[in-house]
Amino acid sequence: MELKRETADAFDRYIAGIEARLEPRFHGEHFLWFDESVELRQKVQHGTVVVEPVQGTGVVPVKGGLIQDWIGAVFIPGTNLKTVLSVVQDYNNDHEIYKPDVAAAKLRSRIGDNFMVYLRIIKSKFFLTDVLNIENDIRFVPLDAKRVYSLSYSKRIAEVSEPGKSSEHELPVGQDRGFLWRLYGYWFFEEKDGGVYVTCESTTLTRDLPFALSKIIGPIIRDVPGESLKTSLEQTRHAVLAATGETINAVQ
Repeated sequence: MELKRETADAFDRYIAGIEARLEPRFHGEHFLWFDESVELRQKVQHGTVVVEPVQGTGVVPVKGGLIQDWIGAVFIPGTNLKTVLSVVQDYNNDHEIYKPDVAAAKLRSRIGDNFMVYLRIIKSKFFLTDVLNIENDIRFVPLDAKRVYSLSYSKRIAEVSEPGKSSEHELPVGQDRGFLWRLYGYWFFEEKDGGVYVTCESTTLTRDLPFALSKIIGPIIRDVPGESLKTSLEQTRHAVLAATGETINAVQ
């Protein structure tokens, strides 16, 4: 399967729409996506990790591909923004925090609040497994002493063939099974209510699903993005609580 230019362009247009929608939040207006919902804020504050599609089922068809757009939130009690960021930015330890999905991690470089990060990701669902080498460009932007947001853009995603074997090699970028071609994330952190709220909108691009293949590869393309976001938020909370000596019972 080949990533066509028209498919990549469609994703870029979709991302431009997301960032136009998020522009007020980048300036502090309705900073957390659930700010206008007291019920949802209370649900998150009381320990529920909320994850839902941004629209419809979370799947947006484009020519030659599918865009997955999910949003989620978690509350981490008894901590502060500085501690949360220190855990989140500890990229060399991501393979411990986010295992088994993250098999390896390395901070390539840091200039101020800009990070270049390598991850080896394992995406699994039922009998399907996909191993990917990903290079991410991540930028953190502080609004004030209590609020920070970050933008994470995949710059290179290569599928790994025969991982762990002597014959292991990367497939040409954009010429693979198409389980993940783009991975973008918009994270918002706010210290409030005796802890820190973390929200994330995760947007991915994959191949499309011809009818003949929908039952075979559909689960890893349709289901994994939302599940992965929920797991990542839960694992972030666990890592921060471990760093502060708290336990998950604090939010139950």
